[in-house]
Amino acid sequence: MNAKELLTQTPDQLRDSLVALKKEAFNLRFQAATNQLENTARIRAVRRDVARIKTVLNQKAAAAAAN
Repeated sequence: MNAKELLTQTPDQLRDSLVALKKEAFNLRFQAATNQLENTARIRAVRRDVARIKTVLNQKAAAAAAN
C-alpha cells in the first residue's frame, strides 16, 4: 500500500483500512508471542501502513480545516 493509493481514498475508507490493519497487528503480535509467526517482516509492514494511513488522514483533515 503506497501513499498515492491512499490519497485517492475517502476518509471513511481510510478509517476502515486503519481498523483492519490494527486488528491484523494485534493478531500478529499474539502469533509472535506464541512463536507461530512465520513472516516477522509483516509486523513492520503493517505498522508502517498504519502510520501512512494516519498521516494521510491528518493531511486531509488539515486541508479541510484550511478551506
